[in-house]
Amino acid sequence: MSRPGQDLLVSIDGPVATLTINRPAKRNALTLAMWRELAAICAELDADPRLRVLVVTGAGPSFCAGADISSLSEDEAVLKEVVEDAERALRNLAMPSIARISGHCFGGGNQIAVACDLRVADSSASFAVPPARLGVIYPVGSTRALVELVGPAAAKRLIFTAQPIDAAQALRIGLVEQVVEPDELDAAVAELVAAILPLAPMTQFAGKELVNLIADGGNADAAFERWTARWRLSADGVEGPRAFLDRRQPVFSWRPEPSDPETR
Repeated sequence: MSRPGQDLLVSIDGPVATLTINRPAKRNALTLAMWRELAAICAELDADPRLRVLVVTGAGPSFCAGADISSLSEDEAVLKEVVEDAERALRNLAMPSIARISGHCFGGGNQIAVACDLRVADSSASFAVPPARLGVIYPVGSTRALVELVGPAAAKRLIFTAQPIDAAQALRIGLVEQVVEPDELDAAVAELVAAILPLAPMTQFAGKELVNLIADGGNADAAFERWTARWRLSADGVEGPRAFLDRRQPVFSWRPEPSDPETR
C-alpha cells in the first residue's frame, strides 16, 4: 500500500500491517497532512478483511517527537478536528494495534501510542506530554485516553510538568506494558504478534470493542448481544470447543466483512 508523499508508509505481510511514521530527519514530527492521512489509512486497513494486527512504528531512532510546530499556525479548530479524527480512527480500528516505541515519544507521538491497544518500548524510549510548554490545551479525547491508561495523578503530573519520563517510569505508571533492550524490540513485538494470530479473531475484535465501550461509558451490553449473535452463526463457535476436546490447535475461519458495519 503506497502513500503519497511517503511520510507515512504502510506495508502488509500476510495478516500483519505495519504503519511507519517516516520523517526521520525531523524525528518523525507530524504535519497536519500526516494526521489527515493517518485517519484515511485506518479506514483502508479496516476495509481489508485479511488483516489481524497493526504495528505502528517510527523510522530511525525515534518513534515520533510530536507535532511539527509549523502545524500550530493552522486554524485551531481545524487542527483540533483533524487530530481528534486521527486518534479516534486509530483507537477504533477493529483489529488489535501495537505501538513499537524507541527514542522520542513526545506530544503527538504519545497521542498515537496511547491510541494503540498495546505499547512495547525499548529502554531508549522517553515520553512527554508537552502542551504546557507551548500554552496549548491538551484535547479532551487525548486527556481521557491518557487518564484511562495511567490514572488521574500520573496524567496530571505529565501535563503539569511537561517533563519527559524514561521507559522504566513509563512502565511503572502503565503508559507502556513492556520494556526491553533496543536489540530485543523487534523480537518482543514479533512475539506479541505471534501470540495474537493463532487465536480467535472474533473474540479479539469483539473484546476490543467491548473494552473501548466500557472505558468510554458506551452500550457494551448491546455490543455483546450483537457479537454473541454473530458467534452463534459462525463456524468458530463450534471449532473452538471441538478443538479443545480433540486436544488440537483450533483453526478459526471467521474474518470481518468490510461491508458489514457491525464488525467495525
